[in-house]
Amino acid sequence: MIEIKIIDRAHKQDINIKNEPFDLWGYMRPSFVNGEWSDTVQKLPAEVVGEQCFPDENYDYEEMAENSIFVGAYDDGHCIGLAIYQEGFFKHMYLYDLKVNRSYRKQGVAAALIEKGKEIAKQKGYCGLYTQGQDNNLSACLFYIHTGFRIGGFNTDVYKWTKQEGKSDIWFYLDI
Repeated sequence: MIEIKIIDRAHKQDINIKNEPFDLWGYMRPSFVNGEWSDTVQKLPAEVVGEQCFPDENYDYEEMAENSIFVGAYDDGHCIGLAIYQEGFFKHMYLYDLKVNRSYRKQGVAAALIEKGKEIAKQKGYCGLYTQGQDNNLSACLFYIHTGFRIGGFNTDVYKWTKQEGKSDIWFYLDI
């Protein structure tokens, strides 16, 4: 059974679970018309479908603990998922990172980590959560939409002059 809990100082090593590849199979294309966001899905042709893996972050618990809350998903004492929530001056708490080991994906682990984040945000007086996802990480973008997030912004310049050039970030908001 998966257990969702706050990662405390005694278990600080758990915040550095490895990043694992995710499938690149399309794009989410947001549009803003008459004050309303909408999105379309653009699937990639089968011959260009691939995968990507982000570099491991090597988070420093002590450095981040003042402004972050670490939530882990555990299976038999082993951390298999992580959500990092950060304090902010907006009315929505920031979901800084969300990851689940590949073999546990599509089993409700990420949704459980979001549910815990909603509880934390509510306890701290926030109105909701916000995060961003790359437009080419279609599985993540669709996950956010299906979990109740809505599109609240689109940044086409964030990756200019980087190895990720050509990608954009979609900002997602979830009211609680």
